[in-house]
Amino acid sequence: MAAVRVLLVEDDEPLQNLLRRGLSEDGYIVDALPDGHDCDEYLAGTPYDALVLDLNLPGENGLTVLRRLRARGRQIPVLILTARDGAADVVEGLDAGADDYLRKPFSFDELEARLRSLSRRPPARLDTVLRLGDLTFDTATRQAHRNGRDLQLTAKEALFLEILMRNAGRTVTRRTLEDRLWDRESDRGSNVLDVYARRLRNKLANDGDPQLLHTLRGIGYRLGALAEAG
Repeated sequence: MAAVRVLLVEDDEPLQNLLRRGLSEDGYIVDALPDGHDCDEYLAGTPYDALVLDLNLPGENGLTVLRRLRARGRQIPVLILTARDGAADVVEGLDAGADDYLRKPFSFDELEARLRSLSRRPPARLDTVLRLGDLTFDTATRQAHRNGRDLQLTAKEALFLEILMRNAGRTVTRRTLEDRLWDRESDRGSNVLDVYARRLRNKLANDGDPQLLHTLRGIGYRLGALAEAG
């Protein structure tokens, strides 16, 4: 059986560490975030089997994150965690698109049981062919074309492009890109990401086409014809 990949969004650091360690020891692949700020980018670039989402997050709360997720058509199973006792709060979470919920405090065994149930449901599927104007990327074959040209991308460039296309029109931070392109143990270097961005930019506009990949210096990258250049 393939490992279940989970995105955990929990701001309580001791609880996050406990859940991440326990799930990892039981064979889950777990990415963890302290708030919803980078949630969209993580979900856009990785086919998670489930999202474990705390409702009481700093900044925007979990309900806001969940509603935005569903508004964008994401069907990933969502298990919400809540310290609220009122039935109305649970109903609000379910109405916002959650598949299940757990009230804090909860047992780790119950969390795993809920995740097993959610992960047995038909998995959410990411779009196979991504499109942005005359640029297309087939996630199954890893082939990219622009205006009829085969872009001949390396594996790393293809992944870079997929992340940007799934976030077209939005800035993807350097940190998010580095975390998606390399594992945490890799020696990334200070300018490795810039090198890949330059190569991808040259291939996208190799035949005189308008540039789609723009740099926001010190922040990240954005894909789109009208993106702000840094």
